[in-house]
Amino acid sequence: MTSTSTPPGLARFNALEEDAARAALLEACSSTAWARRLLAARPYAAPEDLYAASDAAMAELTAEDLAEAMAGHPPIGRPKPGDPTSAREQSGMAGASDQLKAEMLELNLAYQDKFGHVFLICATGRTGEQMRDAVKERIGNSPEQEREIVRTELGKINRIRLARLVEED
Repeated sequence: MTSTSTPPGLARFNALEEDAARAALLEACSSTAWARRLLAARPYAAPEDLYAASDAAMAELTAEDLAEAMAGHPPIGRPKPGDPTSAREQSGMAGASDQLKAEMLELNLAYQDKFGHVFLICATGRTGEQMRDAVKERIGNSPEQEREIVRTELGKINRIRLARLVEED
């Protein structure tokens, strides 16, 4: 593919100095192993190639790599102050009742006690009630089941964040 058919945002990402590209990737996902794999495969001819590389890298992450990735995500209902990404992604909780927010806090803490990490879900487009129902359902999982669900959810989040990165003009 010629550079004229590469979307401008992807061309800009491909052209970034390695440190800047790494920083952009780590903003999407805080796993250094994931970012390293995506950097090594640059340049990308099309966004779909980047997403496929992300999915492949996600599939190879160890439990430690997943823990590193999850550490970059705030609990549902408590986006990082001043972080427009987590606030946008968790907007389904923004208008939630105080009762639902309190319930999510309790569920988040119970989940974290059981699994040792934040409850992670691709929150984009989900309501507060849907996220509450998901944590209630998933808290009964085994750690192994939950690790694979988290891997899938992280993959979805990464695709959304990468799309934002490479589709900007």
